[in-house]
Amino acid sequence: MTWHFGTFRLDPDRHELTRAGAALRVEPQVFALIVHLVRNRDRMVAKDELAQAVWPGGAVSDASIASRVRSARAALGDDGDRQEVIRTLHGLGFRFVAPVTEAVTGAATGGATGAATGGMTGGVTGGMTGALQDEAGAGRPVAAAARSLLAPLPPPGAAGAARLGRPSIAILPLRLLSGDEAFGILAEAIPHEIILALSRLRWIAVTARGSSFRFRQAEPDLDLVATSLGVRYVLSGLLEGAGRNLSVTLHLTDCENGEVIWADRVSTTPDALDALRGMVVSRIVAALEVHIPENEARIALSRGSQDYDAWANYHLGLRHLYRFTAPDNAIARGYFERATALDPAFARAEAGLSFTAFIDAFLRLAPDIAAARRAARDHAERGLELDPMDPFVNFVMGRAHWLVGDVESARHWLSRATTINPNYAQGFYASAFTSMLIGDATACESEVVAALDLSPVDPLLYGMYGVRSQMLMQQGDFAAAARWGEKAALTPGAHHLIAMIAAAACGLAGAEAQARRWATAARAKRQDATLADFMQAFPIRDDSARQAITGALRRQGF
Repeated sequence: MTWHFGTFRLDPDRHELTRAGAALRVEPQVFALIVHLVRNRDRMVAKDELAQAVWPGGAVSDASIASRVRSARAALGDDGDRQEVIRTLHGLGFRFVAPVTEAVTGAATGGATGAATGGMTGGVTGGMTGALQDEAGAGRPVAAAARSLLAPLPPPGAAGAARLGRPSIAILPLRLLSGDEAFGILAEAIPHEIILALSRLRWIAVTARGSSFRFRQAEPDLDLVATSLGVRYVLSGLLEGAGRNLSVTLHLTDCENGEVIWADRVSTTPDALDALRGMVVSRIVAALEVHIPENEARIALSRGSQDYDAWANYHLGLRHLYRFTAPDNAIARGYFERATALDPAFARAEAGLSFTAFIDAFLRLAPDIAAARRAARDHAERGLELDPMDPFVNFVMGRAHWLVGDVESARHWLSRATTINPNYAQGFYASAFTSMLIGDATACESEVVAALDLSPVDPLLYGMYGVRSQMLMQQGDFAAAARWGEKAALTPGAHHLIAMIAAAACGLAGAEAQARRWATAARAKRQDATLADFMQAFPIRDDSARQAITGALRRQGF
């Protein structure tokens, strides 16, 4: 019996693995692991079963299994990112997913050759003829009829492979690189506060301090940490004190493929330790809200499967949600609907559906705006029934109240969102929006500053700039309003209403050429853009400001 996949040939009886005819040297345990996975390629192999097959009768750690899997992937030209040969089903086990052809020769088949591919465990023998030979031999003729009878292997990532589940993370103590040893307590205090802050979130599982703080080594093996604690992400970092400066450097690593997906450095003076702790905690919480969902969506897409679980569908929906276009909004809705179908108790997916309905109403994408408003409220209410302590759910409930002009109720729900998660950038942005609508300049500016400090590369960054521009227009500072309005319109993702903010602000500032430019840009994004739509989206209460903005937009033909 031999197995062929790609240019590889595996002969368990001869204990031989070749690639393009050249013998490969692999450790006995790695060879045994490959053989067991190939032999059972029609199903997932649990970690316990793999341990018993490779280390019979002996105790073995998850780290040892992970190490052998990593070596097997390296021998087979695979890695933890592509997973085209050996697929990890996180927290469950492994599966061999490359297409396999099986050859049986000798007395067992009377000299005939049987072939099977993919997940089939038996050989297709009898009328099929032809010999499978080594890649270095005279060729590899396989009867076309045999190929047509064999079931195709599902694409990489099919079945359980895209079942990512809720993201999980471990926070390690900071490594004290240099400086005063008195800072050692800070090296544990900051990660502890990060754990407390992340525990407020509902979309990520955080390992308890008692478990993650066992890994205090100077150079922790992140793969060992992830495997031992059963997490995908690890946050590690350095604390360095030198002279009058104290710095924290952070790295967020996807340990399944060894990739650093985010890094940051925060510095201050030793007499401002409380400020440093606050900055680090807020920066990491806000960053995780952006970078982990994007990474989860990228992973799901890279695996090429349509069999996504509820969390994979949710993260893929988020990827399209913030683009604020009709096609992307429809795609996002489809992903969120699949997520709720797979998990009817998924509060965040209901919040996602509320958000898509909000976009339909806010940008007037739906033929029935009243129905879109009702849907935004209904899905938000369903999300609150499922999880009233999720900040995102409270956020969308606040935005649903925007749509019907109930600004006071909107402020209540948005305040709940930022109380539950004091580092919720989009919650502060939405609060700034409501403050702008009622003309509370002091609250609006403090909330915009909080949002920008927390998430300087937020997907709704253009909205933060746009809110500041509109507040400045109400205050009569048209030159500053024009600067921020143009900055908003130039930010990636800005929709036609943002371009109209820039047109109004530039017009009020006397920059007519710029105002015409942004009016043209708004119509390029939405040909039927109207003044009525703009004022419906931004129901500013200040009558004089409304009249001034209305006049500026009318001069541009709206």
